[in-house]
Amino acid sequence: MKKPQLSFIKPLKPLWFFYLLGLLIFFCFRTALCIEYFNRVVNADNYLLLFPIGSRVDTILLCYLLLLPLLCLFLFPSKVIRKIRFLFSLYFTLLISLFLFMEFATFPFMAEFDNRPDRIFFENIVQFKEVFSMVWQGHRVTVIIGLSVLCVMGWTVLRVYQGFLRSYAIPSLPQRIILLIVTGLLLFFGIRSSFIHSQADVTTPTFSRSHLVNQLGLNSTYSLGYAYYSMKVFENDPRKIYGTMESSEILRRVRTSALIPEEACTNSEIPLLHYQLSQFLRQYPLNLVIIMEESLDTEFVGCLGGLPLTPNIDKLSKEGLLFTNLYCTGTRTDRGIEATISGFLPTPGTSTVKLGLSATNFFTVAELLRRRGYLTEFIYGGRSRYDNMRAFFLNNGVQKIYDKSDCKNPIFSGTWGVSDEDLFNKANEVFSSHGDAPFFALILSTSNHDPYVFPDGRIELYEHPKHTRNNAVKYADYAVGKFFEMAKQERYYQNTLFLIIADHGTRLRSQDLIPIHKFHIPGLLIGPNVTPGKFEKVASQIDMVPTLLEVMGISTTHPLIGRPLLSFPDNIPGRAIMQYSDTNAFMLNNQVIIQRPHLPPAQFTYYEGRLIPSILDSELAKDALAYALLPASLYYNRLHHLEEE
Repeated sequence: MKKPQLSFIKPLKPLWFFYLLGLLIFFCFRTALCIEYFNRVVNADNYLLLFPIGSRVDTILLCYLLLLPLLCLFLFPSKVIRKIRFLFSLYFTLLISLFLFMEFATFPFMAEFDNRPDRIFFENIVQFKEVFSMVWQGHRVTVIIGLSVLCVMGWTVLRVYQGFLRSYAIPSLPQRIILLIVTGLLLFFGIRSSFIHSQADVTTPTFSRSHLVNQLGLNSTYSLGYAYYSMKVFENDPRKIYGTMESSEILRRVRTSALIPEEACTNSEIPLLHYQLSQFLRQYPLNLVIIMEESLDTEFVGCLGGLPLTPNIDKLSKEGLLFTNLYCTGTRTDRGIEATISGFLPTPGTSTVKLGLSATNFFTVAELLRRRGYLTEFIYGGRSRYDNMRAFFLNNGVQKIYDKSDCKNPIFSGTWGVSDEDLFNKANEVFSSHGDAPFFALILSTSNHDPYVFPDGRIELYEHPKHTRNNAVKYADYAVGKFFEMAKQERYYQNTLFLIIADHGTRLRSQDLIPIHKFHIPGLLIGPNVTPGKFEKVASQIDMVPTLLEVMGISTTHPLIGRPLLSFPDNIPGRAIMQYSDTNAFMLNNQVIIQRPHLPPAQFTYYEGRLIPSILDSELAKDALAYALLPASLYYNRLHHLEEE
């Protein structure tokens, strides 16, 4: 008995093979990630929906990618298909290779950001030298396995499709029309992800209160594609994803929250420009040094309840004012710079450090102090062009930049630049050369960064092997201690205000929609006019510049919405604003409003490191929306700067 002939559907073989292979790849890697994060997955709500919803997301992506080959295969003559079969084969091979590459890349990316690849992935690709070196040294086995699988699978898929298309023949015209209609409808419903119910949309993968589980429901090609789409469509207008509000109401709510009297804002061209009066009187101006420590959240700081890795900072905390409830605004260094130096909240997507409209005439504390006769400097152990920092600083008030090229005969040089010891030695040399001239400097460290390389013989290792984050933190603390030992022997020390602060936290892992405890960072103020103690209210990186100006005795006009914390009324609750991928959090004391794209706001109580659902306060939600919409409005209308000189 003859086997039934399937020549009628044979032309569909390249399509269904791609669809099934894509589903298999995404299923296998999703399973591997679930195993990797098993303890967190099984403790999350709705985690059983992870695979069915993941299959829906995979199907949407695969059906989109099949539209073009479907049309080509059924509209082109058979002999044309056979002649250009290499192009068709290459199309499918490149897509399968992309799927594999993105899924392998997910493991190191998620280990750092607890997120599928998003816009940060694009930003890292631009910094190829540092990022590739970091990945190669820290994830070498994953890279080797990934590239090997990629090559073998790519070659195999190319050969398979060459075989499919070598004898490709299109059926008769009526059969072709029927197949085109039926297959087209299947792809339509696959993209719609529904036959009878409402179409799937961008909120479909958001089915759990666990950010991790929601991320595992995606695949990394989809998440990266959506990140690119969002960058082009939504980033210049967050109202499209978070909600709308009149500009006048945004300003009113932010001014009220920031304790800025509306009558104090008299410049209509810079709506938040106002005068800040310092309560500290000084005969001579204080120098200002901001030491921004890479990836130092409170998990690693002993005096804030973390691991015993920072004996020097712990000791220094007794000499200054320790901010015990300070929160960063984002998850990358450029966000820390943006908030701490410019007092600016995170815009959706790319930070203002790398955006065009902030390339000049954008507020920084460096520009404000330059106008008052200060020498202004940026001192960095790596390449100052990284993340566009050099251009941003030089065009916005910084007069001189020192980077690794200025550190001659360094003690140690690694992936991200010279060691923190070299960095601080250079800083002390520069500061000592200023004599009595007032100066401002931002010092940005690098040693506490994957792959965590630093000089031997400096510290007693906290753990083995040597190159771990905990050991790198301990070395970074060692370098800070050595710097203060040197600085205290110099003339400039007695007239200098120091702020030690982290750029952001690390290990962004949580069962919640946003890991608020990982945004909790140290802040330590040391210098004249600073009474040793603790400031325990919730505070944000954007509060630092107003607070520093206050302590320095500088009364001035600026457009900042941060609060001068040392003259902060006791009856006003502290607040912090955080951005985690495309999720925003507004925290007032322990009440947190979470805003996600295309979803209504949700309110939680922050208690013992977890978010507990609570009843929505509509007024608090409106304040949160105002803070989410403000930065884009200020940026695109160029409203965050000083008056012209």
